[in-house]
Amino acid sequence: MIFSLYIINKAGGLIYHRNFTEPDKGGLAKLSSNDYLVLAGTFHGVHAITAQISPLPHSSGIESLETENFRIQCFQTRTGTKFLLFTEPRQPNPESVARSVYELYADYVMKNPFYQVEMPVRCEMFDRHLTAYLSSV
Repeated sequence: MIFSLYIINKAGGLIYHRNFTEPDKGGLAKLSSNDYLVLAGTFHGVHAITAQISPLPHSSGIESLETENFRIQCFQTRTGTKFLLFTEPRQPNPESVARSVYELYADYVMKNPFYQVEMPVRCEMFDRHLTAYLSSV
């Protein structure tokens, strides 16, 4: 089950957030708008620090964080945009799901002539295709 999706720009700003399950139906608890922004900025910072302290050269940073109740899967593009999927710990292939979400983003957001890079995503076609894709996963 996919709980939610965050898209974070290369500066650490939250440009897209969407919950796919309600808390009363097994989803994650709702946060305030400010808490979502803080969470995105905090993950961005932790991701950058883990890339620096890694014993392996050219590490990309934290890719997955798993707890007893949920998993965070991070897919980072070459431009620094991060896609965070919050899923059940047993969700199959979260890496490929995150990559497919990125492909939808590239097709319906980045190719939209009215979208300004690094700004909040407001694209109905992206929302519709994202919902259809994630409901089939």
